[in-house]
Amino acid sequence: MSLVLYRKYRPQTFAEIIGQSQITQTLQNEIKLGKIAHAYLFSGPRGLGKTSIARIFAKAINCQASKGSEPCNQCNSCQSITAGTNLDLVEIDAASTRGINDIRELKEQVRFKPSGGHYKVFIIDEAHMLTTPAFNALLKTLEEPPEYAVFILATTEPHKLPETIISRCQHFNFKKVEQAEIVKLLDKIARKEGIKEIDQRVLESIARQSEGCVRDAQTLLGEVLVLDDKKISLEQAELVIPRSQFNLVADLTKRVISQDRASSLELINQFVEQGIDLVQFSQDWLEFLRKMLLVKVNSNLNKFTLTLDKKVEEVMREINQQTNLEDILRLFELIIQSQQKVKYAILSQIPLELAILEYIRDDSEPGNK
Repeated sequence: MSLVLYRKYRPQTFAEIIGQSQITQTLQNEIKLGKIAHAYLFSGPRGLGKTSIARIFAKAINCQASKGSEPCNQCNSCQSITAGTNLDLVEIDAASTRGINDIRELKEQVRFKPSGGHYKVFIIDEAHMLTTPAFNALLKTLEEPPEYAVFILATTEPHKLPETIISRCQHFNFKKVEQAEIVKLLDKIARKEGIKEIDQRVLESIARQSEGCVRDAQTLLGEVLVLDDKKISLEQAELVIPRSQFNLVADLTKRVISQDRASSLELINQFVEQGIDLVQFSQDWLEFLRKMLLVKVNSNLNKFTLTLDKKVEEVMREINQQTNLEDILRLFELIIQSQQKVKYAILSQIPLELAILEYIRDDSEPGNK
């Protein structure tokens, strides 16, 4: 059975981690200086490398051959941690083992010194799922841990952890990975998988769909790669991933901004006839308008927005030049309101039609003053 991509290409060194350089650099400095904390808290959205970094850190501080801050991945300690057979690394999934009895068992394991390495490392994944009694029991261990014990708590919801736990941990907050970095990683993986050619727009679409989550991006790429063993086109990829609609978004935005009421409504209804998902379309429209808004405020803010292909980017800039900030903001607010209603509307186009009509108001008509 072949491994899914996110497991097959799980990072094995700090250098292979993308998007978390501040965290990896800090951890490596601690290893070099020999200043290892007794407890760490890794928090942030899913699929960003929290567990991967925890395992790499465990390897690095127990590595039998490394002279730096990276694990060698060749010694018995590194290889057994990679294989999941090292007795000095204990991993607990708090989502399934969340009670006080499990923490009591952990406390018993803490009493025993490392069997081969310098440290005994305990990784508690989904730490926010622990019960209150379990947290209280863990707190006692974190207050007075043996010098050889290192605890790494990983969570997507740090606000659910007691302050008493958080205050005893060195806290690292993981951030979503930029689209360009994900695209670069996906291209590298595709080449390793034997794909000779893959449309750049496919990689960009996957990166955008993943919303900064590396694991989600790798999962989507895996679904795309089964379509062909040598070459992946955009048309093929659209069988798996949602079709990019930003060219349609740009077209509609241009008509709305130009106050072309009839043409705008006609286009919306054409989308319905073509079977375009208006829920996804309205989400794309919001992303497009957000980009317009930020670029209008300051062009440097463009780096915090989605990446569009060159033709759509040119249309967006053209529209932006013809529009003032207040108009973009007003349309943005109207689409936000309508987007929440599209999914549950009897006719999905109605909320968007009403938003367009509200934006394009004819002051000569009765009641519009």
